[in-house]
Amino acid sequence: MLLKDILAAKGSQVWTVKTGQTVAEAVAVLVANKIGALLALEDNGKIGGIISERDIMRILPKHGPAWNKVLVRDVMTPRVIIGTPGDQVDYVMGIMTQNRIRHLPVVDQGKLMGMVSIGDLVKAQLNDTKYENQYLKEYLTGS
Repeated sequence: MLLKDILAAKGSQVWTVKTGQTVAEAVAVLVANKIGALLALEDNGKIGGIISERDIMRILPKHGPAWNKVLVRDVMTPRVIIGTPGDQVDYVMGIMTQNRIRHLPVVDQGKLMGMVSIGDLVKAQLNDTKYENQYLKEYLTGS
């Protein structure tokens, strides 16, 4: 299975925030959409980083009650690992596990196509395994 197959099933919606917005604004988008990460865009629309729930939790001890005034650019992970629509799910799962990330933007020729989470990949793998098992059972029993 390929990343483009997952995006075809789940859709291509990607929630974003500007790098100059506050963490409080980012939290509002995360909560409103029940998601765990946002792509952080520069003013020119280019990907500047990614901000996740974990990134936000890490600033709380340092900034205390002023956490909500911190800018996204000061908290986000600037090095964003991306996938392409033609990447195999197995390969991407390995990359995400190795780099300890849970969200991966999918980009094709410089254009953002969507974002997948580790949960999306696991769900796709489970569905594939379920159908493969059913096919093998039918083959073995001759039905």
